[in-house]
Amino acid sequence: MKDFFKYTLATVLGIVIVQVFAAILGFIMLIAISVGSQTTPTIEKGSVLRIKLTGELCERATENPFAELMGNELLTSQGLDDLLAAIKVAKENDKIKGIYLEAGVMQADYASFQELRKALLDFKQSKKFIVAYGDNYSQGTYWVASVADKVLLNPSGIVDWHGIAAQPIFYKDLLEKIGVKMQVFKVGTFKSAVEPYILTSMSEANRLQVQSYIDDIWSGVCKDVAEARKVSVDSLNAYANNYARLSLAENYVKMQLVDSLAYIDGVRDRLRVLCDKEKEVKFVSPSELAKLDKPSSATEEIAVFYAEGDIVDEAAQNPFGGNTSQIVGSEVVKELDKLMNDENVKAVVLRINSGGGSAYASEQMWRAIQLLKAKKPVVVSMSGLAASGGYYMSCGADYIIAEPATLTGSIGIFGMVPDASGLLTEKLGLHFDVVKTNTSADFGAMGRPFNPEEANAMQQYVNNGYALFLKRVAEGRGMKVEDVDKIAQGRVWTGNQALGIKLVDKIGTLQDAVQEAAKRAKLKDYAVTAAPAKADWMENLMKQATQDDYLEQKMQSVLGIYYRPLQFVGSLGQRAQIQARIPYEPNLF
Repeated sequence: MKDFFKYTLATVLGIVIVQVFAAILGFIMLIAISVGSQTTPTIEKGSVLRIKLTGELCERATENPFAELMGNELLTSQGLDDLLAAIKVAKENDKIKGIYLEAGVMQADYASFQELRKALLDFKQSKKFIVAYGDNYSQGTYWVASVADKVLLNPSGIVDWHGIAAQPIFYKDLLEKIGVKMQVFKVGTFKSAVEPYILTSMSEANRLQVQSYIDDIWSGVCKDVAEARKVSVDSLNAYANNYARLSLAENYVKMQLVDSLAYIDGVRDRLRVLCDKEKEVKFVSPSELAKLDKPSSATEEIAVFYAEGDIVDEAAQNPFGGNTSQIVGSEVVKELDKLMNDENVKAVVLRINSGGGSAYASEQMWRAIQLLKAKKPVVVSMSGLAASGGYYMSCGADYIIAEPATLTGSIGIFGMVPDASGLLTEKLGLHFDVVKTNTSADFGAMGRPFNPEEANAMQQYVNNGYALFLKRVAEGRGMKVEDVDKIAQGRVWTGNQALGIKLVDKIGTLQDAVQEAAKRAKLKDYAVTAAPAKADWMENLMKQATQDDYLEQKMQSVLGIYYRPLQFVGSLGQRAQIQARIPYEPNLF
């Protein structure tokens, strides 16, 4: 018995010692990472910026030093801001010999690909090299990589060149099977966000608008690739029609889509020659190189305010777990108020990437932008989406700049309220009764659909919202309400198309928007700052620790393109009834 207690005590003591040691080691690691994340990187002469065209591309990078260690794709999502900053530094820094694009599959909208591609084209003015290599190129990453001096492919690789398709998913019959019908109130012939819940196929109006904008985007993609690869647009369309993605690798060389085939060791040899290196080439990541993009020491600032995601009244939890980008109306109003009262900020660029959301939140943010504009210039830079509520935010700015592939417009309003009476009463056997003092006391009650009077009142409410939206656009764009109505009706336009109908002022990049803001503020020497402030790495780490990212990843993996539409249905109870929203997921592939 004495030996038993002795060994038990020794075991417990050993466990305690190991835990204490692990805690001390973890604390030391945190300190080391904290210091490392704040340290300015040292760049070796002859280094190469390596950009991995994989994972998810979002507007802003989320700082997390544990990303590489944890191998979590959600954590390692890349920020377009870091990529653009790194390319800018690489162009100007003599220690950087060139850029290596490591291609694969990257989730991004076409406008973000476009902005990244333009930055690479600008980099080429430095006369430094760009080499692209991939085992497989997705269509978007190939579009970006086509700017390279040499485009290389694995001998067993694929170039997924197929054109653009939009495939919305319709849930009407599924919902009816479980006893749910959507009560829809909308304004706008082209306002198609509600169609998946009330139809089983696209309306003719929606088919017309989708065909129009995917044709315009595809035309731009083909034009860029044709110019870069010295291939005719007709040939590129022929390749897409003839299932180029299923071709043998050597045929891509004949098609002039790639320059040559190579294994990774051959690519490394090529890079060593280009860098005059006898041994291994030193690669630098975009996140590291971006740290060298220090803002000017000027006291006068242009603030770039990032607004990305779903527009909501209050922050809402993703019903499937994890975290998604949101534009929370009340928080944005507070942040814009800070910028308005900051004497150092002389102009603001609103970087918008949103398909809309709550009409109420959109109106509140519109008001905050008007107050801001009264004190200093406000320029909008549209990213992949600036539609519906995203355009509501934009329309009152002094100047609007979009990418050619931006999806914008969608000026319209809708309301969508589930009628679950079939589920509750017929399938579950629940019954409801009511006693009330006034006619509308039980408006929106469970267990029954809207009656005709309620439906009429709801439709009038939506009509009023649409009239206000038209008024805001007309005031902001210097147009007549009736003229806005002709190009509104919920129709989605590309940035190219929007320029022709005066919904935007110029085609250009975020950098163009910054320069426009500087001109309007009459600034020559200025610093560019980002807002709202990013959460530090420790805050992000704690946030990730409390979120079920494993479940989030599995749901996305299993559901694929069905994930976001189902996410939308799952969160209907958290959303404002009146929405200014593009079709939630354009579903372009």
